[in-house]
Parts: sequence; C-alpha cells; structure tokens
Amino acid sequence: MNTKKKIFYNRIILKISGEFLQGKNISGIDNKLLNYIIQEIQSILPLGIEIGIVIGGGNLFRGRYCNKNNNVKRVLGDQIGMISTIINGLLLYNSFKNKLINVYLMSSLPIKSICQEYNIFKAIDLIKNNIIILTGGLGNPLFTTDTTACLRAIELEADAVLKATKVNGVYSKDPINYSNAKFFNLINYDYLIKNKIKIMDNTAFLLARDYNIPIHIFNIYKPGSLYKIITGQIIGTIIKNS
Repeated sequence: MNTKKKIFYNRIILKISGEFLQGKNISGIDNKLLNYIIQEIQSILPLGIEIGIVIGGGNLFRGRYCNKNNNVKRVLGDQIGMISTIINGLLLYNSFKNKLINVYLMSSLPIKSICQEYNIFKAIDLIKNNIIILTGGLGNPLFTTDTTACLRAIELEADAVLKATKVNGVYSKDPINYSNAKFFNLINYDYLIKNKIKIMDNTAFLLARDYNIPIHIFNIYKPGSLYKIITGQIIGTIIKNS
C-alpha cells in the first residue's frame, strides 16, 4: 500500500453503530462483519492515522425502546445500553489484539477488572500510538453515542468524526420512499438542523458545529471507503460549517 498518499484527516473519531455489528441477525454479533470492520480500519493504519472508535450498543439493547409495557424506564434502559457498548468494545478489542494491533479500551463507566475509566489526558497520549476504543457512551443516560462521538472528537482534538452507516450519505429525505430525494456531497450544519434532517441527533450536530468539527457520513458496506476518505477522495457526505 502506498504510504506516501496525501492524508486528509490525521486524527479521527470513527463512530460505528451496534446495528452494523448485528448485520442481518435479530441481535448480537455477526462475526463476518466484525472481521470486515477490523480489516477496513487496518487498511488505514499504514497511513499513520490516529484513531478513536466510539461504538454503539443497539445490537444488544436500546434504551429508547423501553416503555411502560416492558416495565423498564428510559434511564435504566440507557444504563443497560451503555453496558452493551462495553460488551461490543470488548469484542472489538479482542479482534484487534488477535491481529497484533495496538489497542486500548476505555470506558466512561469504570469497570476496573476489564477496562480503564476514560480520562481525557491519558486518552490524548494513548491515541498517538494505539487505537482507542471508547465505550460506555457519556456515562449518563439520555445521550446518544453520536453525541459521545462528537464530544470525544472535541476533547481529543480530532480532525473529524467519521460516521459509518449503511447509507451512502445525507439525503434531503428518505431516498427509499422518495425518488426525488436530493443527495448532498456537502452540507452545512445550520441547513441540516433547520430542515430537521435526521442522520444524527441535534445535540451531536450542535457540538460539532460550535467547535467546527466536520462530520463525514459514509457507507461502510462499500469496501475501501474508509481508506478513500482518509486520502481525500469524495465519498459520502461532509457536514461542516459554511
């Protein structure tokens, strides 16, 4: 692989949803997809990219699905969801270790026997030589892992948030239901918030907007997309300030 390519982002926060790891399963982990995402990340390591990974937990549990019918309140549901992100993080960690890739697991919820509590200053030092898997969400209920990704990007001084999705990028409306949906290669935060385009939650957008951090939405199912983005090719949608 050519390591002399121009690098577009030097330090990134990669957001991976739990649903991606689930694949076509009803829940849990699809090992083929787990190995696939490891390979995609591994492809950019020779470029010297510094990587923090925020992992969701929706393949195991989603707090927002809790209601009075299942007798689990939202706050407790979110706490269960945060633990789910740690489970996914452990699986990612193990997969990287099996490939002898330097990796470190941190959690906003301290579980001393398996991972270290998230610490901004230590994370900034570690990301220079290790992939850091950031689990536990923000450690508080009612916040999404999208918001976590944007906050961690601010704290760790990342160049961008890269959100791996199953869609090609941002559309004006659902392209499945509307044939006239417009695709955006580039869109600004104010337009996106004003028009209520829901690719991430507004808290995440507001954080990224106010701290001038671009978010890159791309289809992770297209092999090589992560490498192409890092080397400056136009893939997916870039959200940033005007």
